[in-house]
Amino acid sequence: MSTSTPKKASSPPTPRPSASLVIINERNEVLLVQRNPHASAFAGVTVFPGGNYDPNQDSSLQMTAIRETFEESGLLIASPSDKNSNSSIPPDSVLDEARLAVHAQKKNFVHFLNEHGLKADTQSLLPFTAWITPVGPPKRFHAQFYVTFLPGTSASGFTTGNKQERIPKPDGGQEVISARFIRPEEAMSEFKARKITFMPPQFYILHTLASILKGAKNTLEERTTIQTLSSGHFGGQVINPRQLEGGAPGLEKGEAILTYEGDETRGGSPGRLHRAVISNEKKGVPATIVLQRNFDIFTEIEPHVFKTSAKL
Repeated sequence: MSTSTPKKASSPPTPRPSASLVIINERNEVLLVQRNPHASAFAGVTVFPGGNYDPNQDSSLQMTAIRETFEESGLLIASPSDKNSNSSIPPDSVLDEARLAVHAQKKNFVHFLNEHGLKADTQSLLPFTAWITPVGPPKRFHAQFYVTFLPGTSASGFTTGNKQERIPKPDGGQEVISARFIRPEEAMSEFKARKITFMPPQFYILHTLASILKGAKNTLEERTTIQTLSSGHFGGQVINPRQLEGGAPGLEKGEAILTYEGDETRGGSPGRLHRAVISNEKKGVPATIVLQRNFDIFTEIEPHVFKTSAKL
């Protein structure tokens, strides 16, 4: 008989605070970046620009979202710190040099802004749900998502189309290999055709935006609708997905259900669905996602179910 002491189960890693920015331009396109296929987490996945909170550079999660967006896409969400000054966004050559230096932690982002008389437009960022990585993966994140609009905020010249030439070369050491603006419904179509991959939070947000951003030009009504969502219960949601044990009737082989707060199995009213059916996971990345949400996100979110949603 063995007398060795059994090993204690290791505690799951604590989710790291992070932030992502959903940028909507005047054509109703959103900025998406593709992660490096060799990345240690979410390899090759298409995401909104974002990353981990850095206490040495970021005074807030809004600053994290703006800094990471600058590093990953070259788009700078900033304006003159003095309204009466003649400061302007630096030329692309200066931005490219600075973003590489900031990414390599050779230059402090705030110091770069101060050098050019700029301040990050943190006040333009609208909260648009937060997500906690479920227990299981070796890396977990508590990611706050924000939405902002162009040209309502100041930015560098990259505001539409593809700008792959502004992205660091895919040499295995960079976080992202491409960036582009694309309509949410078109992004969803590409995902359905398996041309790109999403994680559940990006799918959830794009699915929501696709139902709002309908026209070829962004309108005041659409912006107001998104602002209403942000300031209401929707924007304050903290979603901690959990796999539904035992599955559900009708599931195909290889499919699983992730439940979200407000689902009937997660404190919601009987019959309420707030979940996603995912399938064919490869290295934790779903091949397909189908959102099941049978309530009005403006008027029927049950806020009491989120009072304990931040439990990790």
